[in-house]
Amino acid sequence: MSATKQTKVPATPQAAWRAVNQAVEAKVDPIGMATPLLHAQLAWLSHPQEMSETLTGFSAKMWDLQVHSWHRALGMPSKDVVSPNPDDTRFASPVWSESASWDIVKEWYLMLTHQVQDMLYDTPGLSSRDRRRAAFWWRKWLNAVAPTNFLLSNPEAMQRAMETRGESLLKGFNNLLTDFQAGDVQMARPTDFVVGRDLATTPGKVVFRNRLLEVIHYVPSREKVYRTPIVIVTPWINKFYILDLNAKKSMVKFLVDQGLDVYITSWKNPGADMREVSFDDYLIDGIGKLVETAQGLSGSDKVHAVGYCIGGAALSAWMAWANARYSKKDVPVASVTLLTTLVDYHKPGDIEVFLDENSIKWLEKSMAEKGYLDGKEMASAFRLLRSNSLVWHYVVRGYLFGEAPPPFDVLFWNMDATRMPAKMHSWYLRNFYLENLLIKKDALNLAGEDIDLGSISQPLYAVSAEDDHIAPWRQTFRINNFVAGSRRYVLSTSGHILGIVNPVVNPPKRDFHVGSAERHDTPDDWRERAELRHGSWWEDWMEWIKPQSGAMVPAPAVSDRNYPALADAPGTYVLEY
Repeated sequence: MSATKQTKVPATPQAAWRAVNQAVEAKVDPIGMATPLLHAQLAWLSHPQEMSETLTGFSAKMWDLQVHSWHRALGMPSKDVVSPNPDDTRFASPVWSESASWDIVKEWYLMLTHQVQDMLYDTPGLSSRDRRRAAFWWRKWLNAVAPTNFLLSNPEAMQRAMETRGESLLKGFNNLLTDFQAGDVQMARPTDFVVGRDLATTPGKVVFRNRLLEVIHYVPSREKVYRTPIVIVTPWINKFYILDLNAKKSMVKFLVDQGLDVYITSWKNPGADMREVSFDDYLIDGIGKLVETAQGLSGSDKVHAVGYCIGGAALSAWMAWANARYSKKDVPVASVTLLTTLVDYHKPGDIEVFLDENSIKWLEKSMAEKGYLDGKEMASAFRLLRSNSLVWHYVVRGYLFGEAPPPFDVLFWNMDATRMPAKMHSWYLRNFYLENLLIKKDALNLAGEDIDLGSISQPLYAVSAEDDHIAPWRQTFRINNFVAGSRRYVLSTSGHILGIVNPVVNPPKRDFHVGSAERHDTPDDWRERAELRHGSWWEDWMEWIKPQSGAMVPAPAVSDRNYPALADAPGTYVLEY
């Protein structure tokens, strides 16, 4: 007798609707572009009173805009009804204000975009998550149809075409063909720099290599160095040389010149053969080997550990693992420095629009076919978070103005993307972003140990950036609410990259807030009492870390019999595509 498979029937009409909605999302809209917008429309239609009140207010604004348009059309002075946001530079040219025609175009566009955005954020009866997702995707569309993005509605581009007798348009077409062949809107040309010649030039040797990483040990620039070496766990989403761009910007060179013995990770760019590499592997065969190598060459029992971005998240997990595996005195780390690092993913910023169950299933299906997530896909997602400045700016300047992107080392590095192994990246997205398990005591078992961030008793120095849209500073601050050791927190100006790549210059270019943090602090409580300083936080970091670094000792050999020189820095893995 054959068994008949029974389908579970939803108990209520609401449950049935949710089941249908989830099925449609998974098949038709896996990354959630259209569904939140549909939800917003249905929410407004089901709240007629709120819609009536909102449209009444909008009618008043439209009347003011119509009066403004009449005044400008008749040559009469009139103050703008709506202004661009402070960070919106699309209409910065005087022509958008001085010319009545173009001012009217600008004002109508801004009025409609601001109204739509405000209504989406204020949608009644919709969850805050769906509001943010709807507003995000609609904002991407509104950015795409801005008048500045098209030749016949961009007065600057038309003026340039006339001045150059069409040469700018010819160059723009050639730029379009170049980007089409590259499969991307390029922010930098791949020929602008050569890694090892123009970038990543600090002298050093690869002294360890396995299937996951190369460890680079840098040549000391002093005869004596601090006894405790420093190891840097870089993110594997991009390549390590963001911390060694050139002599003036290099954090690595700065640390070496300060008398520190420096080691850094250069991660393998994985292919399909590494599909089964796990997060545990990155901890044990990655961070663990980095620490062992530094101990072996320096002769020091402990190291200072630094982690940047996802490298910091992995370092935090490894520190919790090490504090579970070893007794407190045997943990091989003297202090921890985390740079723009999330450990609490409850509010991870704009990136959350890409991260729900259906989106991750869609990514997992793609990764299962290839064995990895292509770095270009990840880079495109991050660029979309700031589409005006990171996408449409280059479309306008490249295609309409005929300008090639200027050589810029940070943007060259940003385009030099890497891949992520399927198993590791799926685990990371689910356990960190989706389930937020890193902050939950004993919720994760890594390499045989239940981990707890509260077991981390080593001193912590954490740095965030005010304008960071990848790791928002109020969320990165949460690390202070979990670890047990002493904490010093820094909030730098600028964003995810330039807030960290923040060399000491005179006169100072940036500012930072700094101060100790307590476990019960909120971000705003800490900021109220933090000290505002001008300059680079690198100097404050040195004042914090050097007293914990032991005596000055003769600089160790760059390599030895146990850790022979396998290649000159920057190594071989960084050159792989």
